[in-house]
Amino acid sequence: MLAKGRRVAGKGETVPANYAFGPLEDDSIIKHRLLTRTTTTRGEPPLKKLQKKFTAFALEVEKEADNYGDCERLAKAFLQELNTFEIPLLKSKAVIDANLREKENFNDLKDEINGQILQAQAEIEDLKRQLEESKIERKHKEECESIRKLVAMQPPRSETQKVITELEKEIAMLGAENTASSRTLELRKKQFALLLHVVDELQNAIEEEQRSLVEELRNAVDDHNKNGVENGSGGPEAMAVD
Repeated sequence: MLAKGRRVAGKGETVPANYAFGPLEDDSIIKHRLLTRTTTTRGEPPLKKLQKKFTAFALEVEKEADNYGDCERLAKAFLQELNTFEIPLLKSKAVIDANLREKENFNDLKDEINGQILQAQAEIEDLKRQLEESKIERKHKEECESIRKLVAMQPPRSETQKVITELEKEIAMLGAENTASSRTLELRKKQFALLLHVVDELQNAIEEEQRSLVEELRNAVDDHNKNGVENGSGGPEAMAVD
């Protein structure tokens, strides 16, 4: 229990209020009242009063005297007290039954809420998956849009095909020129080789002719010298021919 403060008149000071029982004592008192059906701290508890009524009735019955009227009176008092004690029990039973029904309803509501929570979690996971798929799809669309823009920047296909055709023709012409150049180069190689061979043969022939001419000149000089010696003219020396 919370301590409440009260102001003292004339002093302006706040002092805590004093209570007869503390929190722990309050709990024990409330528990005792619930068990004994005592609503106030004054008077006897109903259970004790019921016990006294029953004890008085039992003692009166055990007497051997002619006390039928007293027994009937005490029995009525006991039954009246029992009814008085039973009424709160019935009320408590009704409250307990209502609490049990409320608890069952609460459990059903709890199960329903848990089911809704699980369903909501499943829906959230599904929405997350859809969100990821949407992100991927959006990314693909953006990539396709970029590719479409690049394609739109390119010339039409007819022009591209025309350029490709012209390039193929040019490549074919270059290939033909390359083939012709290769053939011409091979022909020039053969002609040059033949020319070198002819030049070599001509050079050999010229050298052979020169050697023959020198040999003939030597022979002629030798013959001339021999003729001069045989004549004995004593003329000048024979001319030396290199």
